[in-house]
Amino acid sequence: MLGCLVLISCENDLKDIEKISSRSTKISADTSKGVEIIFSDSAVVKGKLITPLLLHYNTANPYNEMPQGLTAIFYDVNQQETSRIVADNGIRRENEKLIELRKNVVVTTKKGDTFKSEELFYDETKKIFYSNQLVNITKPDGTSIYGTQFQSDENFDNPIISNATGSLATGNKMAF
Repeated sequence: MLGCLVLISCENDLKDIEKISSRSTKISADTSKGVEIIFSDSAVVKGKLITPLLLHYNTANPYNEMPQGLTAIFYDVNQQETSRIVADNGIRRENEKLIELRKNVVVTTKKGDTFKSEELFYDETKKIFYSNQLVNITKPDGTSIYGTQFQSDENFDNPIISNATGSLATGNKMAF
């Protein structure tokens, strides 16, 4: 008798669980295709964002997503390109003032430095870039530095790499 009660009570619980799990939550997004956004300050263009698809989610914590990749180009006061960021996916969290770039993130600078990682964050409040994934920075002279974490100012002028290893260029030969 006790066994039957246990089986019956479990069956009802499973049916309730199936009902609850079959409910889907839909979040609507504003969709824009072929997007090019110009960023300026006091009528001076500072940067440009290009993405084939921009999704805006107007939730309690609104965010923009660029699931098909993005290119961000930054300019100096003379409208010369200072750096370029390319990534396969990007999210900008409005309330947190945080930009997340993921998958095949590549940053190139005017100096010729190339930064590569699978993630890169930009804190809009602190104006810093950082990553907690493996990073690689290659310089025009052949220097290649690897690390487990990365942090830099917004111009990539002062990078800090944790647990750094790599090869340094010395004259015409590479040394370890």
